[in-house]
Amino acid sequence: MCRNIKPLFNFDPPVTAEEVQDASLQFVRKISGFHKPSKANEAAFQAAIEEIAAASSRLIHSLETNAPPKNREEEATKAKARAAARFGD
Repeated sequence: MCRNIKPLFNFDPPVTAEEVQDASLQFVRKISGFHKPSKANEAAFQAAIEEIAAASSRLIHSLETNAPPKNREEEATKAKARAAARFGD
């Protein structure tokens, strides 16, 4: 999985449309192999981002859990600690 795509479900505050869009962009970049598509592929690239964002939003809003929402700052701190341990920073 692309390391730049973060979990978006069950956070307080809830995920924003921009976060879903950003994750969708990262996913399309990863599977296409393009950071920025050529003019010939730009429409397909953008359409894929929109379709994935829509599907992701539907998924996130349809999921249910009994777990309390995760705190964004605490999760970011944990992720930084994991990265530091992994890369020795």
